[in-house]
Amino acid sequence: MAENLPTKEKANTLTSASSTTACASTAFVSEIRTIIDTARNNAVRSVDFCRVQMYWNIGRRIFEEEQQGKERADYGTYLIKNLAARLDLEPEYGSGFSVRQLERSRQFYRLYPIASAVRSQLNWSQYKMLISIPDDDKREYYELEAVNNAWTGRELERQINSMLYERLLLSNDKEAVLAVARKERIPESPLELIKQPMVLEFLGLERRDTYYESDLENAIIGHIADFLLEMGKGFSFVARQKRILLEDDEFFADLVFYNRLLRCFVVVELKTQKLTHQDLGQLQMYVNYYDRYEKLPDENPTIGILLCTNKNDTVVRVSLPENNKTILANEYQLYLPTQEQLIHAVDEAKQALLQSPNGILEH
Repeated sequence: MAENLPTKEKANTLTSASSTTACASTAFVSEIRTIIDTARNNAVRSVDFCRVQMYWNIGRRIFEEEQQGKERADYGTYLIKNLAARLDLEPEYGSGFSVRQLERSRQFYRLYPIASAVRSQLNWSQYKMLISIPDDDKREYYELEAVNNAWTGRELERQINSMLYERLLLSNDKEAVLAVARKERIPESPLELIKQPMVLEFLGLERRDTYYESDLENAIIGHIADFLLEMGKGFSFVARQKRILLEDDEFFADLVFYNRLLRCFVVVELKTQKLTHQDLGQLQMYVNYYDRYEKLPDENPTIGILLCTNKNDTVVRVSLPENNKTILANEYQLYLPTQEQLIHAVDEAKQALLQSPNGILEH
């Protein structure tokens, strides 16, 4: 039929057909790419889990063999050293079966003696980090969070090094933290999600005495995925420099998020200096605005978080109502502290909790 059409209509018809074919071709290629990428990712995960199973089975056999010679106190040490030496002499096994690696395999089996309890979502590098944690509850927490949030090895390492578990325990009891990780309950308070202090070393800011708040905000936007990970479960980004117009006056809230677990907006104000009562008043105004003009009737009250380098807990307590549950003042650190520094910071926060008249930590 195209031969009978006028030249102009014929050209338009051919162009339209060509365009449709191109679109279909693009969608087709995109679908094929998805199939390939999915297969590759599944293959990598399958290989990783096979490696995990290999080390688990090695650990099982070492443990069983040890039981046969348990009357000798040094039999386990001798067994592993001898096995490592034998495997090292066989080129096809490479150097991945050192004494240290075989000891890890034995420890892995002893901590996870039930094969079905070994999670296919975790690779051997992640399990090596987990078995190095002596506390059972702490290890379970990181294991569950790594699976629930699909943490990479780098993310799991970062969370362990930043003492995420200990920071959460400052505002929550151990059973509540584990219950959330086990998905036995949904968080009901922002204190169950927000850590004290927040550690923002991933921003990569140079060590300087002072920063502009815009520098900090730009760095956070450039590393928004890492910032959401540090914020906690259920956060999604909504806006930056949210314009709030009140008659002829305009204001700008630094960052706005939404938490699907708490079902509320979260307004974050950034301060590069010590917190003041004026800062808390400004944040309270932003929270009131969202409660009155943005929040839906079935959503929970808006939460305000003021991130600062330093705060006076007494100023926070006096500036806010005694029954305050929506405004949090939280310190942040731009560089990952040493283990000793983090322990010191956690201890200081515990002392502040004990000295608080209502037993609530002024975040």
